[in-house]
Amino acid sequence: MAEPVYNVLFLCTGNSARSILAESLLNQLGKGRFRAYSAGSHPAGRVNPFALELLEKNHFPTGELRSKLWDEFAQPGSPQLDFVITVCDKAAGEVCPVWPGQPMSAHWGIPDPVSVEGSDEVKRHAFVDAMNQMQRRVSMFVSLPFATLDRIKLQQAVQLIGKAT
Repeated sequence: MAEPVYNVLFLCTGNSARSILAESLLNQLGKGRFRAYSAGSHPAGRVNPFALELLEKNHFPTGELRSKLWDEFAQPGSPQLDFVITVCDKAAGEVCPVWPGQPMSAHWGIPDPVSVEGSDEVKRHAFVDAMNQMQRRVSMFVSLPFATLDRIKLQQAVQLIGKAT
């Protein structure tokens, strides 16, 4: 029997950096076992160029990445979500749409590289830090023994990943 493909939505306010990084990382590192999406409560309307540059430099897919409103995933006909993960503190505190199917949720807060002031080099360093932290969390997520964990244990494990640095 084929292993299920889990749909994961990463949320952030602007959907231009952290959630975008998470989407690309999981789609690559998940090796077909996951389909990642990202969205924002107040999308910036474009993917941050430093995020795209970093992903492309590290050979992660960027072709499907776009900044979009989270309501897109609460519409009829949208993918049935298994997990909804907030990656910024602001989005974690907002009232989210009601997601069909009661997906598991967790918060994996990561400092916002977009808010970093300074030279382009300082900004690039902030994006590298954010991507490294997200990559560690995504790697832990894809390593979970999904087939052997019941829903409660899986929910706990996904939440614990958000506390990892």
